[in-house]
Amino acid sequence: MDMKNLETFVMVNELKSFTQAAQRLGFTQSTVSFQIKQLENELGIPLFERISHTVTLTNEGQKLLPLAHQILRLWAEAGHIAGNTAPAGIVRIAIAESLSSWQFHSHFKDFHNRYPGIRLKLIAASTDDMFQMLGQNQVDIVYTLDRRIYSHHYRTALEAPVNIHFVTSPHHPLAKAKKVDIENLLDYPLLLTEKNMSYRAILDEILAARGLETTPAMETGDTQLICSLLRQDIGISYLPEFVVQEDLANGRLISLPVSDMPAPGIWRQLLYHRNKWISPELTCVIEYLKEQQA
Repeated sequence: MDMKNLETFVMVNELKSFTQAAQRLGFTQSTVSFQIKQLENELGIPLFERISHTVTLTNEGQKLLPLAHQILRLWAEAGHIAGNTAPAGIVRIAIAESLSSWQFHSHFKDFHNRYPGIRLKLIAASTDDMFQMLGQNQVDIVYTLDRRIYSHHYRTALEAPVNIHFVTSPHHPLAKAKKVDIENLLDYPLLLTEKNMSYRAILDEILAARGLETTPAMETGDTQLICSLLRQDIGISYLPEFVVQEDLANGRLISLPVSDMPAPGIWRQLLYHRNKWISPELTCVIEYLKEQQA
């Protein structure tokens, strides 16, 4: 069995198009059609149904798909062990902006030194947009910062709960308070991430349930900018622990003891489509991110 034919089979299924698969693989459309026909003849089964310009797997094709993923993964691992190839190619990651800044700000140099042939394309997006792109195979993997996601359509490569803190400068008027009511926070300037984005959206939901709303002095997805302004004694923010952990440890920021704020139930999750072929490059990215979490 020709591994190229198997790889083409997986790519046609991912993109639901012979034309797009040919463009992605650098082949002509006739070459892709020939490879699929060759694989069908070799196995003696039809793999795709082509009806009204749509491409869908047959029942036999659906049975072959997980085996194809496994064969290609093992083939790639065998090549890696033999030292024949180094991982090379682009990996597209849809990612929450605050996660992107935190994850790659200090670690990308190490990643690049380890895998110089892998190029990363980071796409900041809302959770809904991430899964839309994943479903259309516009990204290879999503790294969310939101409520925990359960779905049989996706596989979870890593996940971890995330604490969210109200943080401010140690010189803020509320810094010495032993207990802060959430209404008290609204008397001071708030620096928040964009409306409708994960933990900010949950904060707005909690406030709306009490008949309250925020009027931020600034809204931005740049959590590093927010932290910089907080250190200058400008306002209060609501940020994930991983964003402010170093500032909290060094005393540059403090966490306010807001007593009546329920836990928002936020998780970091790295997910990919259950039908996605996990290439050597994508495997390296997943394993590296799991290593950073550990």
